[in-house]
Amino acid sequence: MMASAGALAAGSDEQLAVASAAGDSLAFQALAERYTKPAFNYAYHVLGGYDEASDAVQEALIQVFQALPRAKLDLPFRPWFYQILRNKCLDSLRRRKVVVRLAVSNGDDADVAASPLEMLPDSDPLPEELHERRDLQRVLHSCIGELPPKYREVVTLRYTTDLTFEEIGGALGLPVNTVKTHFQRAKVILKKAVLDLGGER
Repeated sequence: MMASAGALAAGSDEQLAVASAAGDSLAFQALAERYTKPAFNYAYHVLGGYDEASDAVQEALIQVFQALPRAKLDLPFRPWFYQILRNKCLDSLRRRKVVVRLAVSNGDDADVAASPLEMLPDSDPLPEELHERRDLQRVLHSCIGELPPKYREVVTLRYTTDLTFEEIGGALGLPVNTVKTHFQRAKVILKKAVLDLGGER
């Protein structure tokens, strides 16, 4: 097991996962600290709410902790973790839809966005070519929310985490070439949509 803080900080995800599976609580703590911020960034993009995003990250980390002793530790950790987190986010969205359906059936007014990505704050990461124009953030967020789901997931993972295309494929269960295709097609759609909306302002 890894004993020192230096070894924990320098250890790879896979090394920390192996140590965690063997019962090293400090190794799992280091792993959790390493992933909490990027995981929250992704979950917040998908869910649009602080509490829901925090809950999704916590639930994902709990599932990882419980599953590590039985997991295939020879496989890359990051795609596996984000696959679990993505499923937690989807669970949260499903629960939200159930609540909305119940509210509507009870006659309550429900203001539901067409896509959770439309609720993103202005401070979220942007594609490199749009980074210089702060006033285009809201336009971009709206455009991302209008992407087909298969493109939106790839774009969200690409811009809210440091996952490679290969790791995104692992998280989504898609071949890497499909991920790259979705990403390139999404970029074309986004550029056109941003230009169109920008011209209307």
